[in-house]
Amino acid sequence: MLEVKIHNLQLANPVMTASGTFGYGPEFADFVDLGRLGAIVVKGTTGTRRQGNDYPRMAETPSGMLNAVGLQNVGVEAFCKEIYPTIKDLKTNIIVNVGGSSIDEYCAVAEQVAELDKVPAIELNISCPNVKKGGMGFGTDPQMAAQAVAAVRKVYHKTLIVKLTPNVTSVVDIAKAVEGAGADAVSLINTLLGMAIDVERQRPVLSTITGGLSGPAVKPIAVRMVWQVAHAVGIPVIGLGGISTAADALEFLMAGARAIEVGTANFVDPAVTMKIVDGLEDYCRRHGVADINDIVGIV
Repeated sequence: MLEVKIHNLQLANPVMTASGTFGYGPEFADFVDLGRLGAIVVKGTTGTRRQGNDYPRMAETPSGMLNAVGLQNVGVEAFCKEIYPTIKDLKTNIIVNVGGSSIDEYCAVAEQVAELDKVPAIELNISCPNVKKGGMGFGTDPQMAAQAVAAVRKVYHKTLIVKLTPNVTSVVDIAKAVEGAGADAVSLINTLLGMAIDVERQRPVLSTITGGLSGPAVKPIAVRMVWQVAHAVGIPVIGLGGISTAADALEFLMAGARAIEVGTANFVDPAVTMKIVDGLEDYCRRHGVADINDIVGIV
């Protein structure tokens, strides 16, 4: 009923977790049956260990949150040696979100992750707004995006998902560019660039001044962008941005997403992904939907 496919990746259902909001998976094991998830996209991984940005780097906003964590992570070598052995036997798809400050770093990380038998896909993050070099810089220009994806494609031969930024004039142009460069799927949207000010202290709340806005506030924008991209490319689209209920997930599926990722809502309700899977099953039963793929792109 809920099985979907992203390129060569078979998912038990379309519910995935968004990188940076679910740790590496086991952190949520007390609240979630990890085996019921379509996939877990683990914390962003870079070539070397990163401490991230200075505190404060998170702020609550109306209907959302700002974050400027800055890709804090242990680095790809530590991930492969220390973390991968603890998650490789989880009964779901493990996808590594790959970050970098240069094309060479993207390729180096992708090459090392490619050696991990139980990791069938990577999500190439060319859309992070919270790092000074790389990240969103690659994702805002079609030519640079294509160059990054083409380089990674040469060294990575499993399923390659490219994560797109909404902080562009035309997300369709970026999506077409990465499709042409060899992406097997795209995921969108990453966070929108935002800012908050502490009026009592008369200064920005975040140490970085600006950060990435996520949560329910961005959902209508995300649904619109997913709908546009799904109509413009021939590869699968994964939708994310403000999903906190099964109804939210269904909006993205009907707009053309083949699967969805749940992000900020995990902080509010650690069991939210299970509620979304249950909700999708209930919707299909109530509406006589034998295969959830039948409603993908129905709008």
